[in-house]
Amino acid sequence: MDPQYQVVLQLLAALAIGLLIGIERGWSEREEDEGDRVAGLRTFSLIGLLGGIWAQLSNEIGDWVLAAAFIAVTALIIVSHIIETRESDDIGTTTEFAMMITFSLGAWAALGYYVYALGATALVVALLSMKPILHRWVRNIETKEIYAGIKLLIISIVLLPLLPNKGYGPWDALNPYWIWWMVVLICGISFVGYFAIKHVGNKWGTMVTAITGGLASSTAVTLSLAQFARQQPRRTLFMGGVMFASSIMFIRVLIEVSVVNPGLLNTLWIPVATLFIGVLVVGAWFLRDRDRPESDPKLEIDNPFNLPTALKFGALLALILFLSEAMQVRFGDQGVYVLSVVSGLMDVDAITLSLARLELKDLNTQVATIGIIIASIMNTLVKGFLFAFFVGWKESLQLIIGLFLAVIPGALIAILLT
Repeated sequence: MDPQYQVVLQLLAALAIGLLIGIERGWSEREEDEGDRVAGLRTFSLIGLLGGIWAQLSNEIGDWVLAAAFIAVTALIIVSHIIETRESDDIGTTTEFAMMITFSLGAWAALGYYVYALGATALVVALLSMKPILHRWVRNIETKEIYAGIKLLIISIVLLPLLPNKGYGPWDALNPYWIWWMVVLICGISFVGYFAIKHVGNKWGTMVTAITGGLASSTAVTLSLAQFARQQPRRTLFMGGVMFASSIMFIRVLIEVSVVNPGLLNTLWIPVATLFIGVLVVGAWFLRDRDRPESDPKLEIDNPFNLPTALKFGALLALILFLSEAMQVRFGDQGVYVLSVVSGLMDVDAITLSLARLELKDLNTQVATIGIIIASIMNTLVKGFLFAFFVGWKESLQLIIGLFLAVIPGALIAILLT
């Protein structure tokens, strides 16, 4: 491209950055009188263009020119803010920082990185415009959630890098770094599920609560729906909720495998997707009954991150990982299948992560795939028996039969493909 056209394009990008941020700032302060606004559309446009011009001049004179210009603009912004705070009670600095970042982005664009600068501008505009939403989220955050987030950061950012990344014990089966990384992964998924339930699920009824709750714990959803259904004359809606929550478990399985061993997805995704669709279809069939209860259940998860629970899961994962190696060595493929059945009755995450990990070493792909499918099916069927324990076997027979029918297509496809 001709150098002159390149300069014009870069300056236009700098001007566009100022326009975009200026439009948002002008709109957010549209109720203010003309003379009361610190900066509007014109000011932000000029600041963006000013950053672009000084960036172009720095190519000719030296980088110090751009630094001096930024300091001068910052000083002017500070003086303007001091004067404004003396005349009003508003001590907010959002607009002032937006002016500084507009100058910076304009300069970045003029230095030839206009695509990145415009992308960053879109993020800035989004953050500025989301003030009511962000403030509402902050107001709704509880103390336990702050502590839970801090704990999650500690175990992931602080503790994880300190653990040795090598195998210990028989067959080098236990890798502290990998085991704890899987703990962080599962806690992170559950953390997302917790906030999905809090901000989305309980507001939109049983089905959304079941779906969002499945990210945190499909077992917890099943127990909650079962206890609520026990008090209701019609239970098919809650049976559908159990099915929908159980279907989310298959998404968790795919996420976990994609993190640990993406190559295993080549043989795993079709049967898992079939199981997911089968459970969803049967769950939708339960919803044919349009009679709704007087109120929807509210799923309560007391703590989004519980350190003792995380430690227990880490211990369970280490045990399953060790047993997977031992059962394979001692009993071959049949030993892995037996372990998948037993593990699936308790927790599908641990056996999924273990088999995905072992497939990277010496476990046959077919065995790993079938083992994960077996565990997923067993964990799905367990939901029906948990529901029946609280609601009654006769009343829950429809759900149990539905779960069995839902997993048959996925099981058959898994056998045929492997």
